[in-house]
Amino acid sequence: MSGVLSGIAVSGMGCISGAGADLVEHELCVAGTPSTCASVPEWLFGTKLTFPVFMARQDPLGPVARQIMASNTYGLTEDNVHRTVLLALEAAVQALEHAGLDLADLRQRKVGICLGTTVGCGFNAEPYYAAWRQDERPDLDPVLRYFHANISSTVQALLGLHGPVAVVTNACASGTDAIGLAKGWLETGRCNIALAGGADGMSRIALNGFASLMLTDSQPCRPYDVSRKGLNLGEGAGIVCLEGTDDVVNRGGRCLGYVRGYGAGSDAYHPTAPHPKGRGMVTAISKALSAADTAIHDISFINGHGTGTSANDGAETTAIAAVFGAYQVPLISTKPLTGHTLGAAGGLEAIFTLSALNKGRVKGSVRCQDIDPAFLYQPLPAGEEVALAGKIGISQSLAFGGGNGCLVLEGGIHD
Repeated sequence: MSGVLSGIAVSGMGCISGAGADLVEHELCVAGTPSTCASVPEWLFGTKLTFPVFMARQDPLGPVARQIMASNTYGLTEDNVHRTVLLALEAAVQALEHAGLDLADLRQRKVGICLGTTVGCGFNAEPYYAAWRQDERPDLDPVLRYFHANISSTVQALLGLHGPVAVVTNACASGTDAIGLAKGWLETGRCNIALAGGADGMSRIALNGFASLMLTDSQPCRPYDVSRKGLNLGEGAGIVCLEGTDDVVNRGGRCLGYVRGYGAGSDAYHPTAPHPKGRGMVTAISKALSAADTAIHDISFINGHGTGTSANDGAETTAIAAVFGAYQVPLISTKPLTGHTLGAAGGLEAIFTLSALNKGRVKGSVRCQDIDPAFLYQPLPAGEEVALAGKIGISQSLAFGGGNGCLVLEGGIHD
């Protein structure tokens, strides 16, 4: 590993999910404050499915984000934008505040916004489509709302910023890939600062889809456990503020961590199931380590995708074993705290990873009591907590369609 730290720094982090309304509450959840895994609330949508989910608070906007929404000149309101936009806006505002960046100053700079999503805002008009199927002629408001379905450009407009924007839709690896893409923007000078991560609101279509694939658990999920029966869906947003390290230092900011490397790889195997040997994940991890100029012995822990499905957990541990061999570091999943937040997962889990690296300790996956003996790589079980041997870790994501993404992250200065 190179001795001098430079490159892309994380100067701020913002998050909202079933684990809490901000970074402090997420860290308390890791420490032991329980998150809520319950039936879909009636205020969101009706469903006959009883699979539990992890929901963010009903009103996702804090005071600053609410004021930004109320003062916009685009006619956007909390009622006419999708919940995914609200979650993304709240996390973005938190990240900027955490970084100590002022919106008025940022409007004079080039700020990129790169967000991953899967549900996005495309499923926000079910009544409209249902009415058309009944040969009715519904109001066109849902169609107009669809034009604001690009969460990155909508957040950019609400914040009054300018710079490159992109939405990454690579299923459950979207948030991880978005951070990797934004890192490239900064390295090539496309922008001075970037907001990157992911956001997804709870969707009836997604819930029905995962249930139809028989991938959901009727109980709170337990990744890597031999008795695991599937995942729980969640919603939320996790967004980091990325800057050049020198820029953070020169303005008197704090480097909370660093994005050292990013890699991606495709299974090219099945529309939904991962390759049994984690072929694409092996490629993604290897590329990320190479890009970070980092050896496996520099890695102190792995925040896995860890959904709790039989196929995912088996493929993921097989892939890790293929890269790490006999070298063992703690492997955990944070999805028992948030559920599977789809496109938001990579952003949230990058934040969880940096938080653990900065604290120097990591706990085993909640509810992972009896590790599957078939795994070639053994995760850290529930109830165990270990000190980390270093400041570098991995956050990785596997996705439907065979997409895989991996970030090599390094801890920095903590609050």
